[in-house]
Amino acid sequence: MSDQHVAPVAPVLPVAAHEPPYYAVVFTSVRTEEAERDGGYGSTAERLGELVQEIPGFLGEDSAHTPGGLAVTVAYFRDLAGIEEWRRHAAHREAKERGRAHWYERYSLHIAKVEHSHGFQRARV
Repeated sequence: MSDQHVAPVAPVLPVAAHEPPYYAVVFTSVRTEEAERDGGYGSTAERLGELVQEIPGFLGEDSAHTPGGLAVTVAYFRDLAGIEEWRRHAAHREAKERGRAHWYERYSLHIAKVEHSHGFQRARV
């Protein structure tokens, strides 16, 4: 038996439903082999995940990566001003440039206004 301590994994939870209207920024991508080997991708993504939380109106973020290589991240913002502030953030702009040069084969970005939102959580017995 191993003596290594394995840290517990935090539960994966979706971002809670918010009172509409608000905005969803949907970023879908296919990463390069360099990004999959890391190449600084992981640490940059972690740092950006911390920085975006400081943007006024940021509501949360959901992210998933399929075995076939498609990554989807949905960031939620109260208003377009928050999205614009994040778009102009120096660290975000720098990461976008590095992503285009090294980490992404392709990506798409969609911004949608959320007009209806609700959630569900199973009751614990």
